[in-house]
Amino acid sequence: MALLQFMCSVTPLARAARSRAIIVSSSRTAVTVPTTTTITKTKISPPDSNVLLGMSEEQLQQLALDFGQQSYRGKQLHHLLYKRRVKDVQEFSQVPLAFRTELQEAGWVVGRSSVHSSATSTDGTIKLLIKLEDNRLVETVGIPVTDDKGSVRLTACVSSQVGCPLRCSFCATGKGGFARNLKAHEIVEQVLAIEEVFNNRVTNVVFMGMGEPMLNLKEVLAAHRCLNKDVQIGQRMMTISTVGVPNTIKKLASHKLQSTLALSLHAPNQKLREKIVPSAKAYPLEAIMKDCRDYFHETSRRVSFEYTLLAGVNDDVEHAKELAELLHQWGPGYHVNLIPFNPIDGTEYKRPYRKAINMFQSMLESRKITVSVRQTRGLDASAACGQLRNKFQKVPLAAPSNDDIQPEPELEPEPEAAVAC
Repeated sequence: MALLQFMCSVTPLARAARSRAIIVSSSRTAVTVPTTTTITKTKISPPDSNVLLGMSEEQLQQLALDFGQQSYRGKQLHHLLYKRRVKDVQEFSQVPLAFRTELQEAGWVVGRSSVHSSATSTDGTIKLLIKLEDNRLVETVGIPVTDDKGSVRLTACVSSQVGCPLRCSFCATGKGGFARNLKAHEIVEQVLAIEEVFNNRVTNVVFMGMGEPMLNLKEVLAAHRCLNKDVQIGQRMMTISTVGVPNTIKKLASHKLQSTLALSLHAPNQKLREKIVPSAKAYPLEAIMKDCRDYFHETSRRVSFEYTLLAGVNDDVEHAKELAELLHQWGPGYHVNLIPFNPIDGTEYKRPYRKAINMFQSMLESRKITVSVRQTRGLDASAACGQLRNKFQKVPLAAPSNDDIQPEPELEPEPEAAVAC
């Protein structure tokens, strides 16, 4: 009898913790764990931590059920996270106080970080330095463009890693070192932070900030799903960039996304590419081009080739001819985006003169290659392509002690900070 009374007194929190453990366990093994608790199956895997941001509406409904609530409470959580953008569980005023308290006691958090600092360019571009839970800083950039009709296109250039391990010779991010991959919610929150600063909807997302997205593909895909389904940004309005990581383009193609793949090429041949991009030694140009061709056939989505123009290195008209031959060799469906080099410290590279850029562009166009020249944005805020870097991406901000609270250290001037977009 005592045992029966104990079983009947189990709280919703305890039931949630027990069923939560069963969900996590089942995601890591093929063994079926028998249980009397009925769990609604969803197509989305459960999150790795107790962070609400990044969860789908189905996952949030299941979470509500796990806590003994009605499933509609999960829909309310979804609305609070993605429509009202509430940042703290106790501010979920639409759900019962008891439910909020149980969520907090179980360790659930929204997962939003604070903005440590920002820099604004004269062209309206804003770079945000977001302070993560471990006191490292990651950079994201909002780029507004107003068309002739007055409509604003707001692009969020988001980071996928804290720093970058690939160390491309022209990019500041790799020179600052690498700390870790970002979680999906840490990517999603960059877009939300930009929307809050601009008080406007983000229309486009480019995974071109700090880091190599393909080295963090699981979290990038989870963030992509959330931005598309929950934040409601169209897949065709998102671009995933890569310098090339073996086997990952095939993996990305298998998901059949309707987003653009942008490959950072930067050279028309293997020898020159290895000089500019050291990691190219592990991924020959022929293999990359084959994977890009297969990606186009698999997804019917055009591949964009990013080509940073470095004066006297890869900007000659002969390089343009060679690039055109390379692209024609591997078939249709390609676009070249020329990026004039943006200056950073620690490199001897120079930005080409406008005449050299125009000649390179004209040579490609004369050979029937679709080409565009990226407009430089955010240069005076160290927010231009290739400039994202800060001193706290490798070593975290020092946490103040209880005995001697000090203001957070200010960022050093960032002559070489930049965006990879």
